Amino acid sequence: MKHDVIIRGVGGFYDVQTTDGQVVRCRLRGRLRLADNRVLVGDRVQITITGDLEGVIEDVLPRDNYLIRPPIANIEQAIVVMALANPEPDLQLLDRLLVLIGSQQITPIICFNKTDLCLEEQVLSIKYQQCGFTVVVTSAEKNIGILDLQNLLAGKISTFAGPSGVGKSSLLNKIEPGLELAVSEVSQKLRRGRHTTREVQLIPLSNGGLVADTPGFSQLTLPNMEPVELQEYFPEIWALAGQCRFRGCLHHKEPGCAVTAAVEEQSILESRYQNYLILLEELDKLKVY
Repeated sequence: MKHDVIIRGVGGFYDVQTTDGQVVRCRLRGRLRLADNRVLVGDRVQITITGDLEGVIEDVLPRDNYLIRPPIANIEQAIVVMALANPEPDLQLLDRLLVLIGSQQITPIICFNKTDLCLEEQVLSIKYQQCGFTVVVTSAEKNIGILDLQNLLAGKISTFAGPSGVGKSSLLNKIEPGLELAVSEVSQKLRRGRHTTREVQLIPLSNGGLVADTPGFSQLTLPNMEPVELQEYFPEIWALAGQCRFRGCLHHKEPGCAVTAAVEEQSILESRYQNYLILLEELDKLKVY
């Protein structure tokens, strides 16, 4: 890492990983405690060492980005984990997450997990790769794709996202042996996992990366944007937007739309297009006229 980074908050103190890999427990300088902006895990900071692995945070450097849920700053990439079975993949949530992450200038990476429970894992993987996303296929149970994930996480600040029960903690336990994150069993009755990660923290990895394991969630509020901006976060739609008859085409009911033509020709994934329309309608309702 090029800067000292807050990796966790501990009862009014902050653990800061320094550029040489040490973890220093710090308190905030008084003026920072009074500041309006909340200090977040992931913030790059300047510290003064005051004792044996103790220090004071003197300043918080400007952020590249931050997420509200989970509250974390300066994420470089987000690994969006979806199970291929148990529970079934929620593609509407996946596409919503991809929009949220992309709108924060964070690189999304899709991880389809539990391939041992599904024999058709390559179908979704290939379709989302064709949309322009980086995709990795894994099984924490069978140790499939773990090296691929390790390579993606090396030297970067990353967060895992996705609904509960899809295996985020299990994957991290495989990526970093000895991590011993709590892993929940999926309820056979509800087919949903219980949240097992109670606080946001960046976990130092042996490959030089920092990764946050975050609670699973099922709903996210879309970022504030104009409806016409939504297409920018659907790469396969954005690539065709310039071929539409009308500038500012929303790819819904407009004549001469290259995107709807591509959907009819099945060169754009139908589920992706339908999820785009759902999000488009949601943005339109939020718009103040």
